[in-house]
Amino acid sequence: MRAVLYEAFGELPTLAEVADPAPPPGGVVVTVEATGVCRSDWHGWRGHDPDIRLPHVPGHEFAGVVAAVGAGVRDWHPGDRVTTPFICACGTCPACLAGDQQVCYRQHQPGFTHWGSFADQVVVHQADINLVRLPPAVAFAEAATLGCRFATSFRAVVTQGRTRPGTWLAVHGCGGVGLSAVMIAAASGARVIAVDVNPAALDLATRFGASVTINARTTPDVPAAIRDVTGGGAHVSLDALGSAVTMTASIESLRRRGRHVQVGLLPPAAGGRPAVPMELVVAHELEIVGSHGMAAHAYPQMMAMIETGALRPAELITHEIALPDAPAALAAMDGPAPAGFTVIKVR
Repeated sequence: MRAVLYEAFGELPTLAEVADPAPPPGGVVVTVEATGVCRSDWHGWRGHDPDIRLPHVPGHEFAGVVAAVGAGVRDWHPGDRVTTPFICACGTCPACLAGDQQVCYRQHQPGFTHWGSFADQVVVHQADINLVRLPPAVAFAEAATLGCRFATSFRAVVTQGRTRPGTWLAVHGCGGVGLSAVMIAAASGARVIAVDVNPAALDLATRFGASVTINARTTPDVPAAIRDVTGGGAHVSLDALGSAVTMTASIESLRRRGRHVQVGLLPPAAGGRPAVPMELVVAHELEIVGSHGMAAHAYPQMMAMIETGALRPAELITHEIALPDAPAALAAMDGPAPAGFTVIKVR
């Protein structure tokens, strides 16, 4: 099969011919129809993920068709249209038994712990726990937005953020995660403030339901601006980018007893562990929570909102490319990513 492969961190990947995968016991091989290009893929390529072993094929947001089924799989058959969370759980550890597969102790992550979806085919372990059936109305390219950024944002806004109608929610960073969060929060009835340095991203945020946009490049004090427009601060604030600047701004923009949700990665290899303004956390009784993906069993609520049109992830797709263009798209993330989602149409 074809696969986008790199043999050294930071070295431009190449399109190579590699051996077809075989389904492991309990797992399946999925023929990839579409896959997203995510900043997490960039982090892996740059060497920020200790689980990656070289040579490596990136890619963890995908949708396709089951091609082959391993021994012991009960619920899936060749020809089924599927997607999967980027965290594939073991199903038997304490976290999984509690229903928290997104923090599985023995998780597999396509594109990180094993070869990913920048390829014609990809392996999914523990298929009965991790595969999600695609409704007929959801196209493969749209489904490829769900596995990491959109589903992560859904859980961050709805479950971890506990967003309610009428609350103020600030989103710091309007890349794929941030724009997804804007759309989901607006659909949940929140009043959304979108923060970014890219006017095009802020225009998309307005289109997807943001009530207020703030250009962080031209606004001297973003937290003060948010506190001013909300009459005291956001009830919920998300760092959807993952930087010391956006994390601090998110926490400082909260009202008393507000809730900060950290979604964007802050890998120590990219600049060390940032300092948290803990004096505000204590004095204002702030809540800080992380959000790491979403388990397959939690997808029905999100899928139902997609089917009714309340959520429209297909509108987040701003660029579609072919598999041979994936290396350049990955390398381009050394700079600011283009607004919206880039999806690779593998076939």
